[in-house]
Amino acid sequence: MAQQAETRIQVDGEDVIVLRSARRTRTVSADMVNGTLRLRAPLRLSRREVEKHARAFRQRLQSRQSAASSSDAALLERAQELSRRYFGAALNPSSVAWSTRQLKRWGSTSSASQEIRLSARLRQMPSWVVDAVLVHELAHLIEPGHGPRFQELVGRYPRTAEADAFLAGVTWAEQQGSSQPDL
Repeated sequence: MAQQAETRIQVDGEDVIVLRSARRTRTVSADMVNGTLRLRAPLRLSRREVEKHARAFRQRLQSRQSAASSSDAALLERAQELSRRYFGAALNPSSVAWSTRQLKRWGSTSSASQEIRLSARLRQMPSWVVDAVLVHELAHLIEPGHGPRFQELVGRYPRTAEADAFLAGVTWAEQQGSSQPDL
């Protein structure tokens, strides 16, 4: 008998990937994979219970995402606050915007135009990770390379190493594809 079965169902008009596992006995967990809710559930869970969990997790994940996904104006305001805190307000980017076109980089800076762009993929991540990427991009307004001076500037943000590790983990997971073992 297979340890895990994957199916796709519709809940309230949206796709849900359901991974049922014989090893899982009580808990249900969820995450988002390329915009689709993925539930890990016990094999014995009824369709009705799966739908109930899907609705609850979707609501929880969407409220978390909407809190993290701010407008470009709010992102610019956050960058200005970080500039004040870590660079003495010396930096004033002309714009800071979310970009849906950045799929390989977390952020980029144009030194000439003083524009900062952050990957829209960061919207689902914790605010301290977004802050770390903003500080990184703000530091590029002072130092274009990644040398010692740049590292000193970025190191002013206390959670830089933690955010770098978090993003490295996300990148690794994305490179592995959407299939993850049921632990």
